[in-house]
Amino acid sequence: MLTRYPIVMSVLAVCLVLAGRRLWRLGRLITAGQPAPERLSGWGRRLVTEVREVGGQRRLLRWTVPGLAHAFTFWGFTVLLLTIVEAFGDLFVADFALPGIGHLAVIGFLEDFFACAVLVSLAVFAVIRLRQDPHRIDRRSRFFGSHNAAAWLVLAMIFLVVATLLCYRAAQTNTGDFPYGWWAFASHGIGRALHPLGAGTNRVLATVLLDANLCVILAFLVFVTYSKHLHIFLAPLNVAFSRQPRALGALDSTPEMDMENLAEDAAFGVGVIEQFSWKQLLDFATCTECGRCQSQCPAWATGKPLSPKLVVMGLRDELFAAAPRLLGLPRQAAGPAGGAPGGPAGGPVARALLPEVIEPDVLWSCTTCGACVEQCPVDIEHVDAIVDMRRHQVLMESSFPSEASSMLRQIESRGDPWGLGPQKRLAWTEGLDFEVPVVTSTMPEGTDYLFWVGCAGALDERGQRTTRAIARLLRRAGVSFAVLGPAESCTGDPARRLGNEFLFQMQAQQNIATLSGAGVVKIVASCPHCFNTLANEYPALGGRFEVVHHAQLLARLVAEQAIAPGRLEETATYHDPCYLGRHNRVFDEPRSVLDAVPGLRTVEMHRCRERGFCCGAGGARMWMEEQIGTRINVNRTEEALASGAAMVSTACPYCQIMLDDAVKAAGKGDEVAVLDIAQVLERSMSGDGATSGNGTTPGAAL
Repeated sequence: MLTRYPIVMSVLAVCLVLAGRRLWRLGRLITAGQPAPERLSGWGRRLVTEVREVGGQRRLLRWTVPGLAHAFTFWGFTVLLLTIVEAFGDLFVADFALPGIGHLAVIGFLEDFFACAVLVSLAVFAVIRLRQDPHRIDRRSRFFGSHNAAAWLVLAMIFLVVATLLCYRAAQTNTGDFPYGWWAFASHGIGRALHPLGAGTNRVLATVLLDANLCVILAFLVFVTYSKHLHIFLAPLNVAFSRQPRALGALDSTPEMDMENLAEDAAFGVGVIEQFSWKQLLDFATCTECGRCQSQCPAWATGKPLSPKLVVMGLRDELFAAAPRLLGLPRQAAGPAGGAPGGPAGGPVARALLPEVIEPDVLWSCTTCGACVEQCPVDIEHVDAIVDMRRHQVLMESSFPSEASSMLRQIESRGDPWGLGPQKRLAWTEGLDFEVPVVTSTMPEGTDYLFWVGCAGALDERGQRTTRAIARLLRRAGVSFAVLGPAESCTGDPARRLGNEFLFQMQAQQNIATLSGAGVVKIVASCPHCFNTLANEYPALGGRFEVVHHAQLLARLVAEQAIAPGRLEETATYHDPCYLGRHNRVFDEPRSVLDAVPGLRTVEMHRCRERGFCCGAGGARMWMEEQIGTRINVNRTEEALASGAAMVSTACPYCQIMLDDAVKAAGKGDEVAVLDIAQVLERSMSGDGATSGNGTTPGAAL
C-alpha cells in the first residue's frame, strides 16, 4: 500500500526536513541569549501553570468570544491529532482504526464535534478580523501592524485541514472503510450527501481527499514554523519558563552594580539583541501578534508610538536578522533562520537596538503599568525588556529624556525627586493634634509598624493630606507606628524604572541599612511604588521586611471593627493604581474599605481591576512631559467623570496628583473630589460631609 501514496510520502519527507531544520536553527538562535538559570527551577509550580494556562486557556478566556473560539480550536486540534494518526494509517490499511479505541462511538463523536467546533471558531475569527480590519479603523485595531495576510492564510489552511478531513471521512462512510458509527454525525451527514455518487466515485474521493488532507497538514506544519504562528509550538514552552507566579512586581533581574567587582568592559542593560536572556529571545519568537497588549497599552491608546506588540515584533525581526552573526553562518545561508514576514535582511555587524530597531520615543513612552504583561496570552514579559533597554541607554549611552535629569540629580543629592531635602520630611505632621514618633536609633518598643510615608506623601501637598488621614485613622484604631522622618529617602523606584539601576541600588542599600539598623520588621506604606519596591525588589539586595499597603491595613481594621465608618451619602468610583492592582493583586481591599461606608454608592469604571487604565505617572513618566498624543491622565479622568461619581478615589499619591490635575483641567474641580480611600473613610467619620449629598465640598482639606 506504500506505493499507493508516493506523493504524500515524498511531501512528508520534504516537510519534516524543512520544519526540523527551521526548529533546530531556532533552538540554537534562542539559546544564544544570556543565561537565565532561575527559569529552570520550580517545576512543580510550572507544571500547574502549564495545565492552567495552556490546557485551560485561562488568559485567552478573559476575552470571552475570541477566547472560546481559540479554546475550541486548541482543544479541537488536540483531539484531532487522533485523526492525523488515522489518516496516516489509512495510507497502509484502507479500513485502519486506532488499536483498542478505533471503533468506540465516543471517539468518532468527539472527532466530529471538535471538527465542527473548529469550523465555527474559524468563522468567529474571520468576523473578528473583519471588524478589526486595520485598513478600516487604523490604530484602533489591535491587529494594526500585525502580519494580517499571514493570519488569513492560516485561517484558510485550518479550514482546508478540517474540510478535507470531514469530506474524506464522509466518502469512507459510503465505501465501508469508516471505523465509526452514527455518533460521528458530521461525517455520516456529509456522507449521505455524497452517497448518490456511488461507491466507486466515493472511493476515488476518499483517496484524493485523504492525500489532500495530509498534504495540507504537512504544508501547514512548514508554514507554522516559518511564520508568526510558530507560537503553536513555542507558546507552551514560553508559558513553562515564565516568571512565577507572574512577571509583574519586581523586575526580573537585579544586576551586579558593585564597581569594585565589575570588569572594565562590563556592560549594563541591553544594547544589542544577544544581550537579552534566552527567555527574552523566546518571548520575542513566541509573539502571536494578537494585539491584546496593544489594545490595553495606555501609551498606544493616547496616540503615542509605543505598542508593546510592535516592540516585540521588531526585536523578533532583529533576532532573525542577526542569525548569521549569532550562529556563525554565511549571510546567504541564513534564510530559514529568518522568516518572520517582513523581517529585515541579515548582517554581520551587531546593530544598536536604539535607534536602529526601536525608536527612542517608543522606549520612553512606557509607563511600566504592566497592562501588556497582564493581557499577553503567552506570558511575554514586555516590561523587563523595555527596562533592560532603558538601562543601557541611561548607564552606557547617557541618553534619556532631558527633563528626567533633574529628578535623578535630586534623588542622588537630596533623597527625593523634588529636591526638597530631608528637613521637609516631617512637614506633613504640622497641624496634627498628636505627636508622631520619629525613629532616631531603633524602633520604639511595642510599636506595631514603621510608617513609610514616601516622597509624595511627605512632600506633595495633596499627598500630605492623605498621609495625615492615614495617621489619624491608625491612631484612632489603636495601631502604634513610627516614622523615619529625615532618615527616610526615596526608595529609588523612579530611577530604576527609568533605567538608572546604579542610583536605584545606591538608594536601596542606604534604605536597607537604615531600616535594618533600626530593627524594623513590619512596614506600612502609603505609596504603591514604595510598597512594591520595599516588598518585592529590596529582597534581592538583602532587605527583607513584612510590608503592607495602607489599603490592606485599613481593610483589616475595618473588618475587625477597629475603625467604624460613618455615613456618607455620595457616589464614588475607584481607580486601581497599577503598582497596587496589576503588579501586586491588591484589588479587593480598597474596594472593601469603600463598601464598608454606609450610604456610599460605588460605581466601577469600564477599565478596572486587571484591566485598569494607568494614570500616566509610572515608569518615571511623572517627571517627563507628554509631548506626543493626548495626556494619559486626561484619558483616564474622562472615563472617571463619565461614571457620574462625585468622588474619584484611589490608593496612590501619584495617581491622586495625576487625576486631580486632569479633573481641574476639565473644569470639574469644584464638582468632583479626587481622594485617597483613607480620606474617604475619614470624611465619613467626620461631622461635616456625613450626610452632605451633593452639597459636599470636594476640596475640603482633611
